Amino acid sequence: MTERVVFDDLELGEIAIELDDQEPQEVIRWGLETFGERVAVVTSFQVDGMVVLDMAYRIRPDVRVITVDTGRLPAATYEFIEQVRAHYPEARFEVFFPDYRDVEQMVNAHGLNLFYKSVPLRLLCCHVRKVRPLLRALADLDAWFTGLRRDQWASRAAIRKVELDHDHNAIVKINPLADWTKEEVWEYVRAHNVPTNPLYEQGYTSIGCDPCTRPIRPGEDDRAGRWWWETNAPKECGIHCPIETGGFEHEVHAILGEGHNGHH
Repeated sequence: MTERVVFDDLELGEIAIELDDQEPQEVIRWGLETFGERVAVVTSFQVDGMVVLDMAYRIRPDVRVITVDTGRLPAATYEFIEQVRAHYPEARFEVFFPDYRDVEQMVNAHGLNLFYKSVPLRLLCCHVRKVRPLLRALADLDAWFTGLRRDQWASRAAIRKVELDHDHNAIVKINPLADWTKEEVWEYVRAHNVPTNPLYEQGYTSIGCDPCTRPIRPGEDDRAGRWWWETNAPKECGIHCPIETGGFEHEVHAILGEGHNGHH
């Protein structure tokens, strides 16, 4: 096991300032060189994550790529993941699944499509199917690459290219595309023949689980297709922005049981 690479806020703040005007490739190169085996591209294979994966692969083909299979992804996404694996044959893909006991308890308590019933139940489903598997995935990493951009959503407007991820054991979160626009992302895709999920051609702009994602209508915000039936709720699943709702935490503990946390 290689030695852990740990930064404090001050050190990383200085590095963030240095990297702020660097191209994404330089930020990725810094991450790969600094963290070696203990950094991974964490992606749901949306277009932003695909660009990060493509850039990282060009620098280090055997880069680790981590994804969470929630069990509810669109069929097109599963087919697309196979295409991605074929396109980047040397990358090391690691798929994490939700704990079946968590899923069984949740579904038996609230039904298969609980997310339509209330925002707390939707957040619970995201927590069980995405957030908890991701916590396991990140447990042995010192850093992770994301495809987050500041212009995606208000809750992301202040992200830095590198920051300490205090929600995940203070590992380093690397956001190489933080200052890119959607147009720049798609320009890179076209210039480098990066594979993209076919759902984009059907009007999807943000692709998550099948029951919780729809194409957007003309004039709608790019994240409007996520959890579209909710009003005034955060368009986040809790992976990148912790969602403070007292009832939600209580609900998680009630369903999953505190003693149940020992296995992640």
